[in-house]
Amino acid sequence: MATVNLVYFAWVRERIGRAEETLELPDGIVTAGDLLAHLKTLGEEYETALEHENVIRVAINQEHVEHDEPIAGAREIALFPPMTGG
Repeated sequence: MATVNLVYFAWVRERIGRAEETLELPDGIVTAGDLLAHLKTLGEEYETALEHENVIRVAINQEHVEHDEPIAGAREIALFPPMTGG
């Protein structure tokens, strides 16, 4: 099991109901996509927030990554919706 610090932004934070948390991840959670799929199993608020996981942006240690990026060794993983310009 790995421990990961998660930070949530914008409507992801609002729907989950917290700005950040530390979770113990089960073995088999290897990529950012695996993490998103796992989080959706933690309750209705997570499932709602991550319903359209393909639009969720992920940053590992403050660097944007694709969903197939490995998360091993991550100090912080941030999840947020697409950014809009303006």
